[in-house]
Amino acid sequence: MNWEFYFAAFQKISSRYFIVALIGFLIFYVIFRRRFFFKKIQQKFPANNDYFRELGYSLLTMLIFSSVIVFLNSPTIVIYTTRYQSIDEYGWLYYFSVFPILFIMHDLYFYIMHRIMHHPSLFKYIHLVHHKSTNPSPWAAYAFHPLEAIIEQGIVVIFYFSLPIHISHLAIFFLFSIVYNVYGHLGYELYPKGFNKTWIGRWINTSVNHNQHHQYFKGNYGLYTLIWDRIFGTIRKDYDAQFETISKRQPDS
Repeated sequence: MNWEFYFAAFQKISSRYFIVALIGFLIFYVIFRRRFFFKKIQQKFPANNDYFRELGYSLLTMLIFSSVIVFLNSPTIVIYTTRYQSIDEYGWLYYFSVFPILFIMHDLYFYIMHRIMHHPSLFKYIHLVHHKSTNPSPWAAYAFHPLEAIIEQGIVVIFYFSLPIHISHLAIFFLFSIVYNVYGHLGYELYPKGFNKTWIGRWINTSVNHNQHHQYFKGNYGLYTLIWDRIFGTIRKDYDAQFETISKRQPDS
C-alpha cells in the first residue's frame, strides 16, 4: 500500500468531517446551546457516551473510506477506471455538468442501499450501529458499522467506473455531501417555517425528516432529497406536521 497516499486521503476525508461537524457541534451544542434550544428537534441532548460512540465509529469509517480511495487509485486499478487527469481533456462545460449527475446518482444509490439495509435480516448486522443514535448529533454523520462504511463508499466505485471523473470532482462533491450530512444529523432544523410546503422544499430533505428516521427507524430513507421517498411512498405521514410544529417554535423571552 502507498502509505503516503493513504495518509493524504485520510487527512482530506477526516478534515472535512471534523471541521464541518465541529462547527455544527460548537455552535448548537456548546456556544449557543441555550439560545438555539427552541430549534432542537428532540428537546434533549444526547449523553456523552453517545458522542464518543459516534466519534469512534466515524473514525473507523474514515479509515475505510481512505482505503477504498487508495485501492481505486492504485496503478493496477486506476488504468481501468474513467478517472482523468486534466480538466482540459473534457472541458469546463463537462466538468461542471458532472456535479448534478453525481448528486442524482448518489441520492438514488443511498435511497436504494438504505432501504435494503433496513430489511430485518440485515438491519441488526449492518445498520443498527448508525441507529444507536436515536437522537443524533453532528458526530453521527459517519457513525457506521464497517460493513455499512464499505456500502456507503460503494458510490465512489460507481463514480470511478461509470463516467469520466476528475479527482477534484470528488473533493468538491463530498465536501458538499458532508455539510448536508452533518445538517441532517444536526438535531436542529435550520430551514424556515413553511419551507416544506414550497415548490422546492417539498422535495428537499430536512433535518426534521432525517431525525424522524433515527427516532422511529421507519420511513424517510432519503439523503439529499425526498424525491424517492415521495415516489415510493416511504415518507412518514407525520413529517409535514412535525416540521411545521418545530419550525413554528419561538425562543423563550
